[in-house]
Amino acid sequence: MEQVNYRLADIASRFGGRVLGDADTLVNQVATLESAKKGHITFLASGKYRAQLAATHAGAIILGEADSAATQIPRIVCENPYAYFARVSALLNPMQQAVPGIHPSAVIGEGAQLDHSVQVAAHVVIGAGASIGAGSVIMEGCSIGEGVRIGADARLYPRVVVYHDCVLGNRLIAHSGVVIGADGFGIAMDEGRWLKIPQIGRVVIGDDVEIGANTTIDRGALDDTVIGDGVKLDNQIQVAHNVHIGAHTAIAGCVGIAGSTTIGRYCRIGGSAGILGHLQIADHVEISSFTLIGKSIREAGSYTGTFPFSKNGEWRKNASHLRHLDELAGKIRILQQEIEALRRKD
Repeated sequence: MEQVNYRLADIASRFGGRVLGDADTLVNQVATLESAKKGHITFLASGKYRAQLAATHAGAIILGEADSAATQIPRIVCENPYAYFARVSALLNPMQQAVPGIHPSAVIGEGAQLDHSVQVAAHVVIGAGASIGAGSVIMEGCSIGEGVRIGADARLYPRVVVYHDCVLGNRLIAHSGVVIGADGFGIAMDEGRWLKIPQIGRVVIGDDVEIGANTTIDRGALDDTVIGDGVKLDNQIQVAHNVHIGAHTAIAGCVGIAGSTTIGRYCRIGGSAGILGHLQIADHVEISSFTLIGKSIREAGSYTGTFPFSKNGEWRKNASHLRHLDELAGKIRILQQEIEALRRKD
């Protein structure tokens, strides 16, 4: 893709902020402080990187008011340098637009409705009655089930699978290997055998959602599994049946969310965290990586349940002590009672 040059003045006019130095400086790509060259724009979001700022060869820099005098390189001063950098990066690296057309090898089911601007690549299968909105791109090998509805400007990377009747919002990004709408893990024991419970709900996904590679979102057992607007899911996440994830929540890789749990809006969940089923997580909750959530969280805040690593021998000793915490707590209570009795005698 041909790179386009932008003046700092044009960028500031588009995104705000103020320019210090030569406003006619041209940039055409983003880079780190260390690797940036002439024509690159970089950013400084933390004072601990000022040493790298002094050595950078970048053509321009995005930084905050507190660092505005730390360099004489042409710069854009703004309130949130990292978010500003994200906008500039998207400007300089736009997503490739759809090239309207349907590859001859694609299979389109009866009654499917595709906007004339949709791009459908090789070996795609689209089920009967499905609909796909304007500007969407369905890449090689995707499988779209019957009755699926996909909004405008969605992008499904190769080999995404969407089961029947699911609803996907506008500007969805689903990376390779994503599976949306597979059956939830619903089984019942009867006379020594597991009986499958049909999963008759859907997956309903809002607008501006991004789903990382090999993430799976199960359909609801009776009601729907719901992913709110602006949710960002990393790679290899498991979202079980009937889970609700509130708008603008971000979840890092390898998180497992068990069935019928509701996660609030604007939550942030670290990698490999586990959330048990039928729980309620409030809005604005942060969960640290590798934390296991076993009960509902009713108040906003940060929650951590990790056990720090140590040398193996030390870890074994500490783990052994942990197994006896209840016994030790009981002994401490008895000692406290005995000390209190001695104090009363004195």
